[in-house]
Amino acid sequence: MQIAIRQTSLSLLPMQTRMPFRYGIATVRELQHLILRLTLLVDGREAEGLSADHLAPRWFIKDPTLSYEQETELLLNAIRHACAIAEQTDPAPSPFDLWWRIYHAQREWAQAEGIAPLVASFSVSLIERALLHAFCRAAGTRFGDALRQNTLGIDLGRIHPALQAHEPREYLPTQPLHQITVRHTVGLSDPLTEGEISPDERLNDGLPQSLEECIRAYGLTHFKVKLGGDARSDHARLKSLAQVLSKHCPAFHFTLDANEMYPDIDTFRAFWEEVQADSDLQPFLQALLFVEQPLRREQALSERTREGLHRWRDHPPIIIDESDAELHSLPLALECGYDGCSVKSCKGVFKGIANFCLAERLRRMGRRVLISGEDLSTVPPVSLLQDLAVMANLGVEHIERNGYHYFRGLTMLDSQTQERLLNAHPDLFLRHPQGFVAVKIEAGRLSVRSVMEASLGTDVEV
Repeated sequence: MQIAIRQTSLSLLPMQTRMPFRYGIATVRELQHLILRLTLLVDGREAEGLSADHLAPRWFIKDPTLSYEQETELLLNAIRHACAIAEQTDPAPSPFDLWWRIYHAQREWAQAEGIAPLVASFSVSLIERALLHAFCRAAGTRFGDALRQNTLGIDLGRIHPALQAHEPREYLPTQPLHQITVRHTVGLSDPLTEGEISPDERLNDGLPQSLEECIRAYGLTHFKVKLGGDARSDHARLKSLAQVLSKHCPAFHFTLDANEMYPDIDTFRAFWEEVQADSDLQPFLQALLFVEQPLRREQALSERTREGLHRWRDHPPIIIDESDAELHSLPLALECGYDGCSVKSCKGVFKGIANFCLAERLRRMGRRVLISGEDLSTVPPVSLLQDLAVMANLGVEHIERNGYHYFRGLTMLDSQTQERLLNAHPDLFLRHPQGFVAVKIEAGRLSVRSVMEASLGTDVEV
């Protein structure tokens, strides 16, 4: 085949949250949602693909001196540069080969310009997802079939040499999941109980607001809890959370995410040992699955951290997220003593597939390696469904989802797009009694059957 990107275009959709989303050093009330449209030539035939994501504040770039407008412009400049590279890249024999050339050209530019690797990989991931969408449309195939038959041309050994001469299907589940468990985000400012909501803060917008009401409304069983980096406040927050979950959700599991808020491994270890010594929290901590990125990215993969993790024999399972910025980040993290990494479409689909395959290879050799599914607050019409398609095909059984919680259904979209999504994906969406379309969560799960039938998540016109 000869595959080339003919043109790209960007659109920005301003969005407002229904309640503040506080994580790390960010409190989000409004942001820009970017949609990328790409025209692909496959042996001379045109096909269009889409991708989308929030330009999330204080995640890709954690510089408190920058305004959100400045941070957004830095992200947009990187995305525009990736688009220019994509349009100028010579035709390649497969989607993987085309992505590989674009990725490395963007990486070289980013290094020369002092652009953070996480920003560079994010900009290429938008090209990559739209490329995959367009290719599957051109081939008339589902993403899962293209992945298992490897018509995408994935060369795992280029990303992880240990996988040289291996195919993705050797490590992937034979069939994608049809349901995925929601791991509900509990933000730093989220009310845990109805009693915590003052009259002037009550939303009354038809959706649950407190954690206890979310549990009742959605049947939640899995949770992702944000930590703030202050040991005393985090400890108190966990004690309050333990009471709510024990009362309303007897059988639950949870993860912790500090979003880089602890300065070094010794500080985090002191916090963790204090929490473990609290007899009131011991039953609660039995339900912990892992801790996500507690350390700042400049410390997370340092020699000091490696020594600290190897000394700390009984540390909880810990994975990287923001530090997973390069193709080789997972092997480096495992050498440092971490237990795995997160898969996020915003960090790259091919990379996520390769990381999953490497983890599965190591698991078969007897090593514990965790691959989690995390969220960048994905929302319809594109990013949520594409991310679900990737996760379901990797067999990630529970994933962080929070777009349904911090946004009021699909009200950020025009009514025509809402109707198209509801008609195309009646298992994933429902009509709310107040008339708008919303994500359907039943018994704490999302159905992804219709998502699996589309090229890459959805083929609804946007």
